[in-house]
Amino acid sequence: MIEPRAPIYAWGQPVRATVDLFNDGSYPDVDEGALLVRAGSLGEVVQVGHHAEANLPVYMVEFGRTVVGCLEEELERAAPATAAVSEA
Repeated sequence: MIEPRAPIYAWGQPVRATVDLFNDGSYPDVDEGALLVRAGSLGEVVQVGHHAEANLPVYMVEFGRTVVGCLEEELERAAPATAAVSEA
């Protein structure tokens, strides 16, 4: 059995979206393909999970009132002093 890949971000950690994040169809009450979060938006990791098939960490990130599932390549660390959560 393959060990789950360790996440690089932790619960409560401030992060920034590195790309525009669009609805892949999993976000309720929003059209598929709609922009959810703009690149550069600040957020906070509120949950860390794991995608078993892909063996990848998955992060639930709160960007203002919008919580989005993100992969590591869609995020970067944000300095705590500048981590005021922005509106999406």
